[in-house]
Amino acid sequence: MKKLSIALLTTIVLTACVSKKKYVALEQENGEIKNELTKVRVENEELETKFAKIQERVDTYNSKINSLKKENDVKFETVGDVAVISNETKNSMRETLKHVNQEKLGKATTLKDSMNLAVSYNLNKSLDNSSLNEDEDIAIDIDQTVVMISISDKMLFNTASYKLSNKANTILEKIASIINSEPSIEVMVEGHTDSRSISTPKIADNWDLSVLRATSVVRKLQNTYGVAPEKLIASGRSSYLPIAGNDSSENRAKNRRTRIVILPNINKFFALMASND
Repeated sequence: MKKLSIALLTTIVLTACVSKKKYVALEQENGEIKNELTKVRVENEELETKFAKIQERVDTYNSKINSLKKENDVKFETVGDVAVISNETKNSMRETLKHVNQEKLGKATTLKDSMNLAVSYNLNKSLDNSSLNEDEDIAIDIDQTVVMISISDKMLFNTASYKLSNKANTILEKIASIINSEPSIEVMVEGHTDSRSISTPKIADNWDLSVLRATSVVRKLQNTYGVAPEKLIASGRSSYLPIAGNDSSENRAKNRRTRIVILPNINKFFALMASND
């Protein structure tokens, strides 16, 4: 019996020792796991910090790229002696030129020619002059930083008269809309005649006729279509700036014209015209 008790006690003690060893081992393993977890957490935080720094560099890089792109868009280029335009305007011009008559485009050999074609296209589109003969009734050109719209006298006036005809309303309304849509635009209206002399109770000569026609247009733009008068200039050039010889009826008709000279910021003006696409 005594031997049995000793054996039993020995078994219990050994069993207790084994359990304690397992416990210590488990504690040690648990500690190692905690250490490993802490190490992983630290490494993860370090990776997140590194990633944040990388992302910051990427954002800074993208910001610089976008800034350079914007800076490049607003860089200006001199177009001969005509104007200074931005790259953004040049890009808009390229889009517009896709719609221009290819035969005309083929004759454009300089940036000035291309700008002329692009502005003319957009202006013609804005004026919707499908009922007009572009070569005879209306012509659009750019020269020395200004946009010029020449309108034949038959589109605005009766023969040898300075009173506007009814058919003048449509085109003057559209021109007024263009002028009113951009505050930076100023406008000079020039009256031109042919070389034949004129003298009536109301018109002394071609100087008189050209000035009276210009003021008629200016008053119409102001009083009927709300163009601010401080943006308008009226001038008469008589017969001294012909665009053709005065040796035939056809050429004299070309010289009888009213020229709307628009003095814009060319970038703003082109953007305005391009927005109508």
